[in-house]
Amino acid sequence: MFSIHVERIIDQPIDFVFATLSDHANYAQFKGVEASNLIVEGKLEQNGLGAVREIIAGGANLHEEIVAYDPPYKLGYKVVKSKPLPYDHQLGEITLKKIDGKTHATWRSVGHITVFVLGSLYFDKQIQKNGGKAFGSILKQIGNMPR
Repeated sequence: MFSIHVERIIDQPIDFVFATLSDHANYAQFKGVEASNLIVEGKLEQNGLGAVREIIAGGANLHEEIVAYDPPYKLGYKVVKSKPLPYDHQLGEITLKKIDGKTHATWRSVGHITVFVLGSLYFDKQIQKNGGKAFGSILKQIGNMPR
């Protein structure tokens, strides 16, 4: 099982941080993300509840459905399709809090790579290690974006 937990204080307003994180078609602006697309628009808002985004990064192709959308405080997602490794994704969640004009971001992802036993232990460790770095990098980049 992998469990990723990243927290950062971002020197940006909460509305800006949420808008950037929920702009699914533009994740390719982040280091390490090769491509991103909005495959299905959300029910009430383009990037909102029910939207499905595709993220291509690090040799993986992930389709993530937005399962929680509470601007500008919470964005939840679930991996519903993945290649080349199969995911059993139980939690994907970004929560934001306003603190003195800055934003406290918490990004969590929990799941399991469902391949044979020894392989799954290896892949879960790799996902945990690399996922934490990737999430931290994205949050850092948002902090360095011009307002």
